[in-house]
Amino acid sequence: MALSRVCWARAALWGSAVTPGSFVTRRLQLGRSVLAWGAPRSSKLHLSPKADVKSLISYVVTKTKVINGKYHRFLGRHFPRFYVLYTIFMKGLQMFWADAKKARRIKTNMWKHNIKFHQLSYREMEHLRQFRQDVTKCLFIGIISIPPFANYLVFLLMYLFPRQLLIQHFWTPKQQIDFLDIYHALRKQSHSEIISYLERVIPLISDAGLQWHLSEMCTKIQRGIHPAIHDILALRKCFCNHPLGMNQLQALHMKALSRAMLLTPYLPPPLLRHRLKTRTTVIHHLDRALAKLGVAQLTAQEVKSACYLRGLNSTHIAEDRCRTWLGEWLQISCTLKEAELSLLLHNVVLLSTNYLGTRR
Repeated sequence: MALSRVCWARAALWGSAVTPGSFVTRRLQLGRSVLAWGAPRSSKLHLSPKADVKSLISYVVTKTKVINGKYHRFLGRHFPRFYVLYTIFMKGLQMFWADAKKARRIKTNMWKHNIKFHQLSYREMEHLRQFRQDVTKCLFIGIISIPPFANYLVFLLMYLFPRQLLIQHFWTPKQQIDFLDIYHALRKQSHSEIISYLERVIPLISDAGLQWHLSEMCTKIQRGIHPAIHDILALRKCFCNHPLGMNQLQALHMKALSRAMLLTPYLPPPLLRHRLKTRTTVIHHLDRALAKLGVAQLTAQEVKSACYLRGLNSTHIAEDRCRTWLGEWLQISCTLKEAELSLLLHNVVLLSTNYLGTRR
């Protein structure tokens, strides 16, 4: 009786009539529901292994950027001159790596679709040409750094002789202008020598009219007059056969032409002839691709680089003048046949020597 009264009193306090049996039943139901839902879940989320790896990589990259930024600021404050060289070197590595990836994509596309070099677009062709030249220069540094501890000497040599050992990616803006001027001065030294060789072979030309045209051309250049396009094209037959054909050039003449093309002249005559042929053929292919693209589609830097490759010191000439000169070059180049490429080779001297008073 006492127990039942207590249960009824509790039910009255809770506001509902509950029997002792129903109270026990509720406790059992509550226990079953807890077991059905399981233990309370932790508020902490567990990521998948892939998400963990991504978050770890993101964390490492963020920390690396922070540390790298602090290192750059430290160098900039305490070693400003070294910081300039360090920045140029790192940017040069990035540009060279980007060039390598682009060259690989172009070569892969050539192999996949069986495309020849001369079938590429102008920019792809020019990129491969420049990248091959840069790799050749870098290979020399790699070879001389092979002996043990020679890499320390190589770094010193690169610092002392950046023009000879480094490619343009690792030059400062001032060095780019100065070094291009130096290279042009070196190739310009051979211009008068090449004109002298042309004057010497005039008596060997069988056609009297061609003798007169070539003599007039040499006289105009020596007097500082820039030749017209039709004056140069009038000499096409002179450069097909003996004595000015590509296969009939004398050794000393080829050495002078090699210096004008910034190629080493210290090779046997067969190698000199082969290198001159190869360089001239590549420029001829570039000219045909550029004629399809149009000079107007080139950027200012591309125009200046194209002019410099063809013999004009474009670093100190206005962009519109460079475009005009490049248009004249293309008119001559696209008219010539493969057998007349010797004239294109000599055009490096004929068309560039006196353009806008560049003869100094």
